[in-house]
Amino acid sequence: MTFVSYASDAHKNGRKPPVRLHSLMFPKPPRDFPGQRWVRIALRTAHLISMAVLIGGVSMGAAPLSMAPAFWTTLLTGVLFVGVELFYTGVWLFQLKGIAVMAKILLLGAAAAAPHSALGLLVAAIVIGGVSSHMPGKYRYYSLWHGRVVKE
Repeated sequence: MTFVSYASDAHKNGRKPPVRLHSLMFPKPPRDFPGQRWVRIALRTAHLISMAVLIGGVSMGAAPLSMAPAFWTTLLTGVLFVGVELFYTGVWLFQLKGIAVMAKILLLGAAAAAPHSALGLLVAAIVIGGVSSHMPGKYRYYSLWHGRVVKE
């Protein structure tokens, strides 16, 4: 029995068909929640402040992990922001804006692993963030998977 026939039979019998991973990751229309805009603004603001403190400390010679509160706040706010984006739709993972965020998270981890290169890695993360946050929509929403702009 295929998934499609099972889902159809379950629906006919009054049972709820199984939820498909695709519909969870790529809902139509994308999900939303009350206050989503303000949550994103708060996360972005906290992220920018913690990154500023982190790069300020590193530029003065501190190792990234010696700046633990700023390091972990930067990482946590970045990961939470990823969660909000993925809740909206998984398409974000394939768009250039999502790929840029993943690159920034990798750079933050690399800065912790290679303190001698931390300043350059953190500056690279800021450059990627500044460019990706302000590039035109035809680039921000471009999906490498689809080979075109995808907004949902």
